Amino acid sequence: MDLPVDEWKSYILQKWSLLPKSIQVTISTAETLHDLFLHSSPLLQPEDEMFLKRLSGGYLVGKDPDASLFYREKGNQKFQAKDYMGAAVLYSKGVSHSGPSSTDISLCYANRSAALFHLGQYEICLKDIVRAQTHGYPERLQPKLLLRKAECLVTLGRPQEASQTVTDLESSFAAKPTLSASQFQILQRTLCRVKVKVQEKENLPEIFPEALTKTFEGVDLREENEQIPGASSSVSLHIDPLKGRYLVATKDILPGELLVKEDAFVSVLNPGEVPLRPRGLESKWDIQVTNGDLHCHRCLRHTLAPVPCDGCSYAKYCSQECMQQAWDRYHSVECSLGALLLTLGVFCHVALRSTLLARFEDVGKVTKKLCGEMSNQGICLPESKNPVQTLKYDLGGEGDKKDKAVETPIPGCDINGKYERNYNAIFHLLPHTENHSPEHKFLCALSVSALCRQLEAAGLQAFTTDLKPTKLKAAEPPVLCAELSVWGVAMLRHMLQLQCNAQAITTIQQTGSKESLITDTRRVRLATALFPVVSLLNHSCSPNTSVSFIGTIATIRASQLIRSGQEILHCYGPHESRMGVAERRQKLRSQYFFDCDCPPCEREKQRPSAGPGRGAFRCHRCRALLQGDDVLSCSGPACMESVSRDLLVSRLQDLQRQVGAAQKHLRNGRLDLPLFAGDWEKSATHLQKSLQVVEVHHGPSSVEMGHELFKLAQVFFNGCAVPEALKTIQKAEKVLLVHYGPWNDEIRELQKMKSCLLDLLPIPVGPKE
Repeated sequence: MDLPVDEWKSYILQKWSLLPKSIQVTISTAETLHDLFLHSSPLLQPEDEMFLKRLSGGYLVGKDPDASLFYREKGNQKFQAKDYMGAAVLYSKGVSHSGPSSTDISLCYANRSAALFHLGQYEICLKDIVRAQTHGYPERLQPKLLLRKAECLVTLGRPQEASQTVTDLESSFAAKPTLSASQFQILQRTLCRVKVKVQEKENLPEIFPEALTKTFEGVDLREENEQIPGASSSVSLHIDPLKGRYLVATKDILPGELLVKEDAFVSVLNPGEVPLRPRGLESKWDIQVTNGDLHCHRCLRHTLAPVPCDGCSYAKYCSQECMQQAWDRYHSVECSLGALLLTLGVFCHVALRSTLLARFEDVGKVTKKLCGEMSNQGICLPESKNPVQTLKYDLGGEGDKKDKAVETPIPGCDINGKYERNYNAIFHLLPHTENHSPEHKFLCALSVSALCRQLEAAGLQAFTTDLKPTKLKAAEPPVLCAELSVWGVAMLRHMLQLQCNAQAITTIQQTGSKESLITDTRRVRLATALFPVVSLLNHSCSPNTSVSFIGTIATIRASQLIRSGQEILHCYGPHESRMGVAERRQKLRSQYFFDCDCPPCEREKQRPSAGPGRGAFRCHRCRALLQGDDVLSCSGPACMESVSRDLLVSRLQDLQRQVGAAQKHLRNGRLDLPLFAGDWEKSATHLQKSLQVVEVHHGPSSVEMGHELFKLAQVFFNGCAVPEALKTIQKAEKVLLVHYGPWNDEIRELQKMKSCLLDLLPIPVGPKE
């Protein structure tokens, strides 16, 4: 997904193995990215490009009216089966494959509006009705569309608009009686019913729904940092010769405090498992639902009614505005390259988009920066001299308390020392060229070279300095021009940066049956992005922050008390509660090229007998690790607890069996609680025991603990155990608020449950007189 498809990787690795040793050495020892690109690019031969073209041909990203008909018919089958959600997704696929202003697209929009109506999505149903009409929905079918519009308006509390729609419909009946008698009678009965609803609503005030995203957009930092846009004033930027740039608390920070709120500089939606076109024609189009079908390709918002690009079937957006912004900034170039970008992987796509976005900054500065890459041993400085800040390092041993001032340039800052949340900051993320294997660098260089040649071949001279957002200059004859080579070097730099600097944007997806007793969830990767400020945080296997996302916006909150002077840390993936020190260090070394020496790693290295990660046990009194062989003793300095290892292992195995039984029971649970009164109580007992395991492995304030408490609250709620549910809801809210803030879906669900339960509580009756 991140890197090119396996077939292309295998092909390039074989090509590498067949190169003369002298060429391999030249590429392996290239001192700059320019040299790496210069020596690799000419090795891409026409037969290589033909092989890549055949691979790309397996992805269906163009418009196809046959596909539109196929998906519309499949959607109709779902609709007739009353699977309105499935129908809406298939109609959306039909919309994407239809050309603009065609009967196909108007029919798909109209059918999708019907599915959305049954799903209670009245606002977006109205938008689809307008879209269907805009694209030429057949006049003979207009009456039922207008009736649906009127019903939506009535339901939304907009009687005046509904009344006008009914009037227009009656005028249409009178002017053009094109319907059969039976059709006319059906529509007349429906029209009468709608008119009654309109009259009932006319005296009520109109209601206009608020967009949920606006509530989140209003959540801002208490006081924004003057030197680090998007960061709280509670942190400051520092630099160290060994660990680079990092953030430090300037005062005591309480759990839950918002430290960073940042929109991604660039993001690319992870396509998921986009199927290649099968060789057999009987299943040419796939009905599998992926991230690309359910999320906007620009802002990543979840949408049931995406608006497709006019030129391809792959890119979809939540609104016309998002589509236009994407087109102006990058998709006008990417549109014809969709299949190639799916073949070359997300990292190559992010590299291209980052470079395209650089056009909207000072292009002169950007070009100078890129040209500087060719003469500065792979390290580029901005046009102006980098800011120099006086920082204090403890250069002596532990006994040397004397601070020494060292002037060190902080990459990514402007001449005033302000960190720039722009292409300059992205450019200064380290590519770690010297740490990547020669084969990996060769794969990236040839992938970027192939992309550059396709840009030229398609007539998309995308990187000229006088390029306007929606006007593309014609390319010169098919020779990789010098300027495009410069931008090719930039794309290569970004592609190599991403292994260490890419941030996975994740979201929580519900799993299991809608009729289950509880909602089970899993965290899925939605997109790959670059965040200039988030990238300043270093790793810890036991971080003091939590990262969450709403669309392309990342928020970082303190997950525990952070004292003034402490570093702000988050986890790159390997966490002490999920794996042992050896596995963590190996993963960090292979992906991020450093040996982790955070406190948990150092503690575990010094106590190898403690049993790392999931094999470890903690003292139930002081939470310190237990260590030893047959008898485990607490490692806490003032704790004398000891316990048999066999006893703890036996208890753990028993808990695991009970958790498994609870999960099986909950997957088969139903909401008709009178028939299953005993089951929810058993489920609650199992979950309460599993909470003990979660608390041992992850801690009482961990996000994992919050999710488990949320499940337990659902069980109590569905069992109508009001006091227990309210108590658990309070605990879950307290934990989840620290990690996510108030706009998390689970927190809002907890608040709804609490409100409902409070309504059920009996009203206290005073003493009789």
